[in-house]
Amino acid sequence: MQRPAPLGGAEFAPETTYLNTAASGLLPRSSADALRAALDESASYGTMGRDYFGPAAASRAAFARLVGLPEERVAVGGSVAVQSALIAASLPPGSEVLAPEGDFSSLVNPLAVRPGLTLRTVPLERLAEEVRPGTALVAFSAVQSLDGRIADLAAVREAARTHGARTYLDVTQAAGWLPLRADDFDHVVCGAFKWLLCPRGTTFLAFGREGTSGGEAWPEALHAGWVAGEDLAASNYGPLLRTAPGARRYDEPHAHFSYVAAERSLALIEELGVAAIHAHNTALADRYRAGLAERGLVPRPAPGSAIVSTPGLTDAEPRLTGAGVQVAVREGLLRAAFHLYNSADDVDRLLKLI
Repeated sequence: MQRPAPLGGAEFAPETTYLNTAASGLLPRSSADALRAALDESASYGTMGRDYFGPAAASRAAFARLVGLPEERVAVGGSVAVQSALIAASLPPGSEVLAPEGDFSSLVNPLAVRPGLTLRTVPLERLAEEVRPGTALVAFSAVQSLDGRIADLAAVREAARTHGARTYLDVTQAAGWLPLRADDFDHVVCGAFKWLLCPRGTTFLAFGREGTSGGEAWPEALHAGWVAGEDLAASNYGPLLRTAPGARRYDEPHAHFSYVAAERSLALIEELGVAAIHAHNTALADRYRAGLAERGLVPRPAPGSAIVSTPGLTDAEPRLTGAGVQVAVREGLLRAAFHLYNSADDVDRLLKLI
């Protein structure tokens, strides 16, 4: 078996064996340097810096390229839950929303609490077959946070098309390592602080061409503030005369420092390439699964995933933390997540300590 070395070169030199990207990613050195420079600048030019919109615009464009969309179909924000609430509000009363059992709360809770909607949950493996004529929206994660299972994206997309349902895909645990085409779905949301290596406060909401083609109107921009105006200089006071064209109408006043760092992090992901990162991450995950099998341990089935969650190992977490190995425990599972800055040595150290 090959021994993958870390990707990213001098961008990463963690003091820990970091295997917890499914919780949050490591910030690249160039991103941290840009953030420090922005903090220094804020002492003389304010916390919006000298160029408030530049880093967010560059980040929007980079994310759009990563998921195969034009940038005018991507909105920037700070919270997946807020963006989920926008999608929930776009559904007419009486709508049925279909979602996998146990999907992440930021995705499904705004849909669950919206008055007038019915949220129906089913096992992930049955999601496509459970789409029915009365289903208005299928909301699901491309990769499950708990155990790394990858949804059958093509099957769900086709089932939704057959029954006239919209699709809302969360790629928070997928973007950055799993090749994706956002154009295949109506709405795509991403918290970028995990596999895309951005700070918290960086999220994207993308609209596939299907969601706004054929004369269908864009959803109402219910949380539109001044940054959502077509003419920013004329959008500071009173109701907006016109919202921005395209997805920018859904922009939130963004956290400037988060996007300063995000611009550099997304550039690194683009430079390395999602295909190369995917091959690297899955090779490490497969190495770990093979080592578990040698010890008679069986992780939750999640073929092809960079996330490996294993029952019966939660008592190892304090020992791992004490040795500087960062993993997570979720619902009785020891979860390890392998990303571009990890190596075969990291896998072997984890196996030795469990």
